[in-house]
Amino acid sequence: MHRGIIFSSGLLLLALCSGCANSLFYYPTRVTYSTPAARELDFEDVYFSSKDGTLLHGWLLKAQGKATGTVIHFHGNAQNLTAHFWFVDWLPKAGFNLFVFDYRGYGQSEGTLSRKGIYEDCVAAVGHIGNRPDIDADRLILFGQSLGGALALAAVGRGDTSGVRAIAVESTFYSYRAVVGERIGRIPIVGLLRAPLSLLTVGNRYSPGPVVDRVSPVPLLIIHGTDDRIVPVEQARRLFRRAREPKELWIEEGGYHGSAFVRKPENRRRLVRFFKSALADDS
Repeated sequence: MHRGIIFSSGLLLLALCSGCANSLFYYPTRVTYSTPAARELDFEDVYFSSKDGTLLHGWLLKAQGKATGTVIHFHGNAQNLTAHFWFVDWLPKAGFNLFVFDYRGYGQSEGTLSRKGIYEDCVAAVGHIGNRPDIDADRLILFGQSLGGALALAAVGRGDTSGVRAIAVESTFYSYRAVVGERIGRIPIVGLLRAPLSLLTVGNRYSPGPVVDRVSPVPLLIIHGTDDRIVPVEQARRLFRRAREPKELWIEEGGYHGSAFVRKPENRRRLVRFFKSALADDS
């Protein structure tokens, strides 16, 4: 038994070496799982470049009727946009333009995975949509789920908030190091060393926690389920404590990872109310 623990611990330490850390956060595929056309939705293929010239791909779905604003969706760490867009494809019917896109190495987007590169992809996505003549650049909303929430917060917290009127994140972690530390903590014996091991195995650059306070004065909504076994709810509470007003913490009792709009479809109306409130003209 002790040999098994030691062997498992050794494998964990090997997997968590700095050169392998990406495998904890990114699980891209090139497979097409579904399309807006398959769901009878109109869309436009969009291609744009990241800061280093990497060609990226996304879909733009226009609002039904006059657009209240434009939601930019940052998807989670697995598969690609074709497996994630259905989480948000109801937004055009609610009156919002919707832009979904893939990070480098995902789907039709070119390039090789790197944390810096993916961060720059997110900044480029916001900039590209904000520069389109058919989009109101002063009415942008960012909505990220899981890894996507961390990326959205980092993109705004480290950059320019111009035109961004609200940010909502669901099932999002506080920092890359916090994720690694939580995983290490699950392993017998090795868990006692979670703090120094997480410090040695992964850096915190481009993490949302250190910059979430810079999102203000953009309204921030943090959504998390109490039964999330992938990213514990305490990470959402840490983000909330670090963030500045205006901010709101929405805890879903019994909710699991990314389940808020799957378990309770009525939560969509609550999210739309948050978006519309942030977009309301100042009086």
